[in-house]
Order: sequence, then structure tokens, then C-alpha cells
Amino acid sequence: MSTLRRLLADLIGTTFVGAVLACLVLAGWALWSGGILDGPIAREVRASSVYVAPGIDLDRPAAERIIGNRRLVVLLMASGDDLRAACAQTTRAASGTLVLAVSRAGPEWDTYGCSRFPQRDNRDLGRAMVMETTISRGIDAFVDQPLEALKVVTLNYDLLVRAGTVPDGARTVSPSLPRYLLAGAAVGGVVTGATVLWLIGRRAGRLADARQARRAGYADGRAALTAATAALAQQIVDLDQRFGGRSGADARPAYLRLASDYTQLLDEVTAVPATDETAVRRLRGQVDTLSRRASRLADEPTARDRRLGRDRRRGGSRSRR
Repeated sequence: MSTLRRLLADLIGTTFVGAVLACLVLAGWALWSGGILDGPIAREVRASSVYVAPGIDLDRPAAERIIGNRRLVVLLMASGDDLRAACAQTTRAASGTLVLAVSRAGPEWDTYGCSRFPQRDNRDLGRAMVMETTISRGIDAFVDQPLEALKVVTLNYDLLVRAGTVPDGARTVSPSLPRYLLAGAAVGGVVTGATVLWLIGRRAGRLADARQARRAGYADGRAALTAATAALAQQIVDLDQRFGGRSGADARPAYLRLASDYTQLLDEVTAVPATDETAVRRLRGQVDTLSRRASRLADEPTARDRRLGRDRRRGGSRSRR
């Protein structure tokens, strides 16, 4: 019995020690992959598309809405910062994206681009060079308007996607919280803790996927609202050529009311956040209503058209006489 007891004790002890060592290794891997050694830039861009250096004035939520879910990361650094070193900090945190670091350099932007897409051969290397040199074109005209410069950057990115230089698709962000939980529970729980944590991690992954899908839906709704507003603006411009520059009978009250309503609506469209689905749907309905009013107004004849019609009818009557 004593021999059997010693064998069981040795087996249990060996198994326990092996499990503890395995959990320690797993804990170290989880902490490292979760970014415990990351710098401030890497920690920020691991789950965000924009990094703003301390002291830089930028509306970060607006910047993130401009980039959306593109595979694009922008680092707005302070003047004099080492852009190449800043870009190097995003190697693992922004994997699978195109990174652009910018800073003010007098009357223009100082830029440095770095591709985080896989490079398997010389063709991928050439594509990376094209991405890095093209992504910052045209932004020097907006050195005092960083959000407008960011819009130019996203336009360059979309052109690269259409050309096939940048792979199409949305950026996916892996949540790091389950890995930290896994590291803490593995040491204390071994089997039970690891099982519970696996369930928690699976649940967190599903929530992250659902949240990413909601963000994509928000971006699509906002894009549809912006497109409808732009189409309405073109209708207003077309109507302005008929009514806007006229006075007296031709200054149609309906057109003036339409232009006033559009101006008020544009302020609301600019201020509404993409995450407010109710407000976006309400504004989309108002845009559609104004668009129908503009279409009806475009179909109506102006006072000049009516005068010309009367003149034609009078001329026809005289010719018959």
C-alpha cells in the first residue's frame, strides 16, 4: 500500500507541476500577445485607427468616423517627433493595415508611411512601396485642417483599393481582455479555471464580432445619409440656377423655403453621430422628403416659362388670323 501511495503521489505531483508550468507558459504568452509590453502608440492603435500625440488638438471621434473600418491607421505626432520610430511601434499592434505617421513641419506635413501587410515576394514589396508613397499625396493643402487632410488620406486609400494595390476588406480587431483573463485564471484554476475562461473568451469573441458588425452597420448608415444629402445638395444647386438668382415673381417661395430647410437639416446631419441609428434614420427620412419637394419644384414651370408659353399662344393666334 505504501508503495502504491508513493506512486500515486509522484504521479499527481508530476502532473500538477507540469500543469502549473504549462499554465505559466500560457500566462506569459497571453500577457505578451495581449500587449503588456506595448508602448503608448501600440496600445492605442491595437483597437483604434487614430493615435493623437499629447498636446495635439484633434477631434478624435470625428477622425475615427472618417476612417471607418478601413485597414488604415493614422498617427498624428507632434512637430519634431521621429515618425519612422513611431511607425515601427505599430509592427504587431496594427498588423494587416497601412500606417501613416504625420506631423506639422512648417507650412506642410511631414509624413512617413509603412505597410503592415504580409510581404512574401518582390511583388508584395513593390506594392508596399506604392502604398507608402501614395497614401499621403495632396494633404499639404490642408496643413491647418487635419480632418480635411484625413479625408484626403482616406480618398487615397480607396483609390489604392480600387487599383488592387491594397487588399479589400474591413479591419478586424481581436479583443485582448480575454487573454488577460486567461493568464490570471490559468495559474489559479488549472483545469476548472481554464475551462471557465475558455467559455468567457468565446463569449467575448462573439460580442466583439457583434460589436464590429454594429460598427460596420453604423458606418453604412452614415455613408447612405451622406450620399443622400449630397444628392439633395445637387438638386438645390440645379434649382438655384432657375430660381436663386431671380427676383419678383420668379423668386419662388417654395424654393426659398426648401433652401432654408436644407440649411437647417445640413447642420443636424453634420452633428449627428453615426452610432445614433434613430437619429440617422430620422434625418434620412427628412432628406428624402426634401428631395421629393425639390423634384416637384423642378417639374413646375417658372414665371418666365409661363410668359413664353403665353407669347407662343398669342403668336399662334395672330398667325391664324
